[in-house]
Amino acid sequence: MTLTMALAIAAVVVLCALALHAWWSTRSSAPKQAAPARAGAVAAARLEPSLDVGTAAEGVAERVADPALALEARTVPQRRAARLDALVDAIAPLAVETPVSGEAVLAHLPPTRRAGTKPFLVEALNAETGEWEQPVAGQRYGEFQAGVQLANRHGPLNEIEYSEFVHKVQAFADAVGALPDFPDMLDVVTRARELDAFAQAHDAQLVMRLRANSVAWSVGYLQQAAARHGMVPGAVPGRLVLPGEGDAVPPVLVLSFDAQAALAEDPNQSALREAALSLDVPQTPEAAEPFAAWQRVGRDLCDDLDATLVDEAGHPITLHAFSAIDQELRTLYRALEARDLAAGSAAARRLFS
Repeated sequence: MTLTMALAIAAVVVLCALALHAWWSTRSSAPKQAAPARAGAVAAARLEPSLDVGTAAEGVAERVADPALALEARTVPQRRAARLDALVDAIAPLAVETPVSGEAVLAHLPPTRRAGTKPFLVEALNAETGEWEQPVAGQRYGEFQAGVQLANRHGPLNEIEYSEFVHKVQAFADAVGALPDFPDMLDVVTRARELDAFAQAHDAQLVMRLRANSVAWSVGYLQQAAARHGMVPGAVPGRLVLPGEGDAVPPVLVLSFDAQAALAEDPNQSALREAALSLDVPQTPEAAEPFAAWQRVGRDLCDDLDATLVDEAGHPITLHAFSAIDQELRTLYRALEARDLAAGSAAARRLFS
């Protein structure tokens, strides 16, 4: 063998070694991919249920305070409302001399049901059944009531928002021949501020972050791991949810990741190194044990993904930290119950939205 041939062979070996090293480096640094579906297996397409109330799970640590703040709800007639609640709404009755058809009501309802950042609602008393309901065609209604929410996570109802509510409801009342009796603005705004102060002191949104220890995850890999724990794709990109029990209820848990990765042309080539698992405490009943589910799913996902649980500051979350949060949440649950705003109730879901 000549020296030239030996050098050529050596060069080829070196080039092959370099190519193999480059291939291995690329492969090892690529995000983990989801395992292929088993032959014959058919995956049911499940999505986050649509909700009647808003949910928010961004943000962070718990805010728990003294439940001593009191609020005296405005007295309203003893009647069962479909959705309006004197605990969280300012309610105005609208009297009519003769029943109004559902068609006429629907034709004159305000085109939007918001006053600023606050939702409002018009309910009708069915002349046949005697039940309060959302107006529908084919029915006749002998009384109405309109209510605007006093507070939500955007803050308390203010004078401008209340004036917008009054203007829209007055236009509806004029159209159907009703006489409204609006609560005093000063009283409403005062109640709104008191309720908002209570809500801010008793809100709790918990977030833990799952941080990859070594190799990043693809979107599909993360979705596959979450699916093993009952999570399904959310209504928006970059969101997986653990659905609550029942129809039109908020999710128990939300797993959030980079929305741009979810929207990428090939999501499985996007490298994810972090995801956030959140629990919106007031949105789920205590009996459903959402805090226990939050801990369990977080730990299990860490095992599946080779990740570490950290808080918002990047510090590992310890068993002692979980225990301290648990004690504060028990205090929070009792305070909400004392105010007739138990976690997971319709009123609490609306207030903390």
